[in-house]
Amino acid sequence: MLEKFLNIFRIPDLRKRVLFTMAILAVYRLGAFIPTPGVNTAQLEALFNSQGGSALGLMDLFGGGNLRRMTIFALGIMPYITASIIFQLLTVVYEPLARIQKEGELGRRKITQWTRYVTVLLGVLQSIGIAAILTKQGLVLNPGIGFILMTCLTLTSGTTFIMWLGEQITDRGIGNGMSLLIFAGIIAGLPRGVGDLVDKVQTDAWGSMTFFILIMLLLGMVAVVAFIVFVERSERRIPIQSARRIVGRRQMGGQSSHLPLKVNSGGVMPIIFASSILSAPMLFSQVEWVQNSRFLQPIILALSPGYPWYEVLNILGIIFFAYFYVSIVMKPDDIADNFRKSGSFIPGIRPGKRTSDFINDILTRITLVGAVYLIVVQMVPTFLISGIRFDKIWLIGSVFERLPNWMIHGMGVNFYFGGTSLLIVVGVAMDTVNQVESQLIMRHYDGFSPRSGRVRGRKTW
Repeated sequence: MLEKFLNIFRIPDLRKRVLFTMAILAVYRLGAFIPTPGVNTAQLEALFNSQGGSALGLMDLFGGGNLRRMTIFALGIMPYITASIIFQLLTVVYEPLARIQKEGELGRRKITQWTRYVTVLLGVLQSIGIAAILTKQGLVLNPGIGFILMTCLTLTSGTTFIMWLGEQITDRGIGNGMSLLIFAGIIAGLPRGVGDLVDKVQTDAWGSMTFFILIMLLLGMVAVVAFIVFVERSERRIPIQSARRIVGRRQMGGQSSHLPLKVNSGGVMPIIFASSILSAPMLFSQVEWVQNSRFLQPIILALSPGYPWYEVLNILGIIFFAYFYVSIVMKPDDIADNFRKSGSFIPGIRPGKRTSDFINDILTRITLVGAVYLIVVQMVPTFLISGIRFDKIWLIGSVFERLPNWMIHGMGVNFYFGGTSLLIVVGVAMDTVNQVESQLIMRHYDGFSPRSGRVRGRKTW
């Protein structure tokens, strides 16, 4: 394995790409230590600790902890992600934009440019909102219009610079730039998580079972990583047979291949969509008339992270958005039409409508499996961090009072590599390794996997 890893640095072009990517990531992490002036960071840290499952927690996850410390990169790439999702949805419902997307490279450049403009606009709006929230919460040292303008300029410039860094990695580095920036931000929280576990061991936070629980947590994390890798690599392969054609004196076609359908085609997007929508009640709870309402307060409390109704709606939201996202990225009618135009077919299935229905039925079944997988991955850190307040269920809550305390109140573990973050880390790592491996194989070097079966590279530099 070491020999295969060293092959990366034996190829000049690949070596430049890897070193360039590492340099850009270093610049990104440098910005995590430049604070935005005028903010009481100690009180802000306490605010995020109390709202880790809300919209603030989700933005902080994608910002690599920058929002928690209110650095110049506090917004992270959330505005860019939001703008990308907006245009992705518009290409489905707005026909003129869909035609532009089908124009090839020129059309994609237009949409990318518009995405940049919307990113800047969203950055301005979000930075103004953050400045207003900080002022209302009493976290600003010198409140006023000057602080709002300075925060707007600082945060918008920071998110624009991050967008540029991500594009540079995609164009001149290795891997997807935006995904790698998220990856670097999450990885940066690993020392803090390890330090928290060490403190719990030294203070016997879980009593005499502390060491045993720590071992179980580590084994559980390894098991979850293995489970994610297994599911992310899982796919349903539909056999495809191409028709035989006579071109001149040659017989073309007649070959067998397959159509791979991933079990989790939506990736982490269903979790992001569901969490974003369910974070709306937490945002409305900051409004003064909502806080004073006797009718709305119980509803807001029931829809708080860690409460049963929140988790039920979260599960239903993940299932819904898993199907919704697959319906956007996978279109059985277009796949069946492409098969018909290329003279290919699925053995035993008639071309056209029957082929489309067959592919749609398979997507329906495997998407449900993918949604259940996302739910399992999402619920693991919930039990470890905060638990689920089964004792707060209306009328029957007293039945669950005898449950173990860790199921109701959690274990207080800073599980940085759980749920959404773990899914992102494993997915980005796998995609980046696959891209590096493809570069090696293209230049006749061995890949990382034992089944690559490629020509062994030269031994000299």
